[in-house]
Amino acid sequence: MYDPAIYAARREAFMQAIGPQAVAVVCSLPERVRNGDVHYVFRQHSDLIYLTGFEEPEAALVLRPGAEKEKVVMFVRPSDPEAELWDGRRAGLDGAKQRYGADAAYPAAELAARLWELIANTEELHYCLGLDDEMDRMIGAALVRLRKLEKRGKRPPRVVVDPRVGLHELRLHKRPEELAALATAAQITCDAHRLAMRHGRPGSHEHELEALINHTFRSRGGHGPGYSTIVGGGGNATILHYIANASPVRDGDLVLIDAGCEYQHYTADVTRTWPASGRFTAPQRQVYAAVLATQKSAIAMIRPGITLDDIHDHCVKRLTEAMLELGLLTGTVDERVTDQAYRKYYMHGTSHWLGLDVHDVGAYTREGKARPLEAGMVITVEPGLYIALDDATARAELRGIGVRIEDDVAITADGHDVLTAACPKEVDDIERACRA
Repeated sequence: MYDPAIYAARREAFMQAIGPQAVAVVCSLPERVRNGDVHYVFRQHSDLIYLTGFEEPEAALVLRPGAEKEKVVMFVRPSDPEAELWDGRRAGLDGAKQRYGADAAYPAAELAARLWELIANTEELHYCLGLDDEMDRMIGAALVRLRKLEKRGKRPPRVVVDPRVGLHELRLHKRPEELAALATAAQITCDAHRLAMRHGRPGSHEHELEALINHTFRSRGGHGPGYSTIVGGGGNATILHYIANASPVRDGDLVLIDAGCEYQHYTADVTRTWPASGRFTAPQRQVYAAVLATQKSAIAMIRPGITLDDIHDHCVKRLTEAMLELGLLTGTVDERVTDQAYRKYYMHGTSHWLGLDVHDVGAYTREGKARPLEAGMVITVEPGLYIALDDATARAELRGIGVRIEDDVAITADGHDVLTAACPKEVDDIERACRA
């Protein structure tokens, strides 16, 4: 948890953004059962983390910028010595006020009974519909109750506003403490990838490399992986979201690892592809070099004013050129871009926002157009080529080659900063890391 003053400043910025006639409700998502009476490990909703740092389940935050008192209201689990004996300590109502900045705190079980009054007589309710059915019903019940009380001077908000209008714009532009957390997550992630390159010899197993990476994340102070670690050897590298990690690493395989450490709730997102034998074969090197050149030229473009569409369009053109050179496609670049034939081998986007979520919040367009990048935004750049094992139209020596190279890039006032520059990606550096 950061200095409480950081969260207080974030709340104040959010309340300034939505104005005195609005109210915001931000809730944790429910715990989920994994099997029997065992739950999945709980991870707090990123919006609530951003505004409070509070990590316990069954929590809700109500922000009321125009209120004379109780502008910051939290609903949390009350202290319960018996429950805490089983499940760990709770902040309780006093902790919510003393440690997390609430003006008032109430038991979580009272949210339904109190919510209607807290949102009454406002113009806008900032709330994210569709994440939690039970909470949606609670919001709906509060609105219905207020409609019935309108003759008595209590009315519901006039509109419900998506958090992207205010809160997610704040999250999109990273402050110094956020960039520092992302930089640390990136460093830990780079170290984990280097370890995997060193240990991923033929005869090792995908799940062993996954365990090595995740162990590095935890042992270095991270929460663990920010998303399911992908370790794909050989043909598995051509499956974009392959998370089974269930195959041995074989001689001659390329190994694609997509893994990022979550540190102070901020996650890195890095992909590297490397030869299990320690050296690329000629066909592997040809595909890898094409992706690397594309990625490096795309990163060189990044500065304020450029758009993610600009970056993606550049990568599509460069990779389509490579597909033609490799004999995967025929015709001209413009023809294959226009008819989207390139999507057979490059079917995903090049970039996404990065932060508290691996696919972080923030609008990608404004007035129907791609928005220009601004200082403080953090993105990924991740072109790739994927040639399926059963692609009968590709040359035999290319089948089963999957290459993706992904870095995390912060936009600065005069350009960019590659947060993951320490992770090897040049051919010589990759081969040297694999033979270390």
